[in-house]
Amino acid sequence: MDVREASPDDAGGIRKVARESLVASYSHALDEEVIEDAVGRWYGDDLEAEFDDPTALFVVVVEDGEVLAFSQSYLGGRDGDVGEINWLHVDPAHRERGLGVRLLERTEEELVDRGATRFRGMVLAANEEGAAFYELNDYEDADAREIEIGGETYTERIFEKWPGGEAGQAESTAVPLDERTLDDGTTVYVAYDEGDRASLAPMYAVYLDDGREERYGYLCGSCESFDTAMDAMGRIECNDCGNRRKATRWDAAYL
Repeated sequence: MDVREASPDDAGGIRKVARESLVASYSHALDEEVIEDAVGRWYGDDLEAEFDDPTALFVVVVEDGEVLAFSQSYLGGRDGDVGEINWLHVDPAHRERGLGVRLLERTEEELVDRGATRFRGMVLAANEEGAAFYELNDYEDADAREIEIGGETYTERIFEKWPGGEAGQAESTAVPLDERTLDDGTTVYVAYDEGDRASLAPMYAVYLDDGREERYGYLCGSCESFDTAMDAMGRIECNDCGNRRKATRWDAAYL
């Protein structure tokens, strides 16, 4: 068994594992159409291009030439020091073998080597096994938010871990928000540690309060504009420079 960084040659195996893992973890909570749409949007024909992104990290678990599990992560945040674990899938036929733990450990090591000082992952509340997995691996249940999937609203839980830190460190060392005043006098707070990848630069979450409870929208990391718009599928575009974020990415772990 080999746990290594993935290459474009692994794309077919990654697609297969993603679909099987999604079906096994969410067929009880999401329609098959929603699951198929997610696989198509996130693991479609442009998957190979993701391997050329210097902020991206794919790690696979391979046995006898077959991909059994994979993780997909990115370096985010204003300083590129937040290791965002977007997906962590294990083939249902190979669960209960400890592959998820080995995969997560290798992913964390690679992210630290690339400059990450904090790990962050999101899991739908419906995925109880995924949430339990993070907690068993020393991640803290840091926050929750509501997201739209297939026209329905779901709760997404946010987990964080600070490499080498003690329990509770995520709360005591939370990244400060950047307070800004808009042209109309509105005070907003930019969370540079909550950035979503986009075509030109990350889109950063913006709040109306420093407790991160009331969302305002997004700040374009390319041109520093707050003039952004989101469509029904969760795609975000900057109206000033055209920077675009893909449709909503949901859930980080299917274990």
